[in-house]
Amino acid sequence: MHQAHRVLMVAFPNAQMLDITGPLDVFSVANGAALAEGLPAPYRVALAAPRAGLLMTSSGIAIAAGCSVYDAGLEADTLLLSGGPGARAVVRDGALVAALGALCARVGRVGSICTGAFALAATGALDGRRATTHWAHFDEFALAFPRVQIDRDALFVSDGKFHSSAGISAGIDYALALVEHDLGRRRALEVARELVVFLRRPGGQSQFSAQLAAEVGAHDPDRFGELTRWIGENLDRELSVDMLAGRLAMSPRNFARRFMAAMKVAPGRYMQLLRVDAARRMLTDGELPVARIAERCGFASAEAMRLAFQRHLNVAPVDFRARFQRAASGVG
Repeated sequence: MHQAHRVLMVAFPNAQMLDITGPLDVFSVANGAALAEGLPAPYRVALAAPRAGLLMTSSGIAIAAGCSVYDAGLEADTLLLSGGPGARAVVRDGALVAALGALCARVGRVGSICTGAFALAATGALDGRRATTHWAHFDEFALAFPRVQIDRDALFVSDGKFHSSAGISAGIDYALALVEHDLGRRRALEVARELVVFLRRPGGQSQFSAQLAAEVGAHDPDRFGELTRWIGENLDRELSVDMLAGRLAMSPRNFARRFMAAMKVAPGRYMQLLRVDAARRMLTDGELPVARIAERCGFASAEAMRLAFQRHLNVAPVDFRARFQRAASGVG
């Protein structure tokens, strides 16, 4: 008889709602896809909290937890700890930390979503292990848990049976990686398509795209907002400084100076970072040959793309693809 994989999400008062519902919707859609093919649902999901009943989230909406983490008979195959302000407060509740630690000890796969890493680390389960959390709480986490090796540049991290993921959308990436591990790539693709998300942003990649990182660090991101959006949509074209300056009716020298002042990065470097980002996605989300990816991303040749990858990521494109295709199978 088929036994569904039991996924238990644990949430805490003042939880981030999407940390709960985002990953759980991934498993729900996987169930729906299986049922549509006449197959049994592969997952059975449940929500636990310190107390069974209504749980208030940080968005002001209450959700219902069906059980308590203090229930001695609580079992699961995968345990996920959600984030939010309440998860960070867990570290001050010794009884709750002890109950979570006991639960982690009897579950075969344990993961945290966003700042749920605080609750997981409080149990001591991450001591001596690698982990990540939301970028805004890196320093707070490192100070609270000096024995945990925090990875500040990852979407999700797997170390033994313990996993951790970054912000809200990274929790969805992590759940998709679990579906791919459990049910295969075809099913994960179906789920990603239904949710209109990428199949997988590999866990070891940066939490930010090059474009977002540049705009966050920019002095005046709106100054060239329309142009940078256009660049991102036209990477396969020859994007010289002269051509870009012409689009704005500026001299090349004035354009380069003003772009650098506004974006805190030279236009040539900015375009190369965007091309590397686009190539990373193609290398991990498909099977196109490296030379074809280089062409689509606007590199002069496959060799030019290799040099750019070595410069910015310290890895060759073929090795990058192999590493992150292997990473998907390592989440279990």
